[in-house]
Amino acid sequence: MNRLKSINISKNALPDNIPPSASPLAEGTSLLSDPQQLLKLAAYRMPFGKYKGRLLIDLPEPYVVWFANKGFPKGELGVMLGIMYEVKVNGLEYLFEPLRNR
Repeated sequence: MNRLKSINISKNALPDNIPPSASPLAEGTSLLSDPQQLLKLAAYRMPFGKYKGRLLIDLPEPYVVWFANKGFPKGELGVMLGIMYEVKVNGLEYLFEPLRNR
């Protein structure tokens, strides 16, 4: 039985200084619309910087918020960080615990 619920991300959840058009997240993006994306996100590692090699889910929230304020990188990393921002500010990290050992 799948106990995870769909996480919907809306433009209203973004900080005021990030225009929705600049966000890597589209209105109504559903994290669980593709379960493989959730598994990929659970295993995604930061490719550069102070936290290089660390799982995105393990990044400190202030670091992810900093990215949200400065702008997410382009491409897949930006999308993943944008989703992780929503996960962290909404306290949903616990959803990734069952996925850590896969």
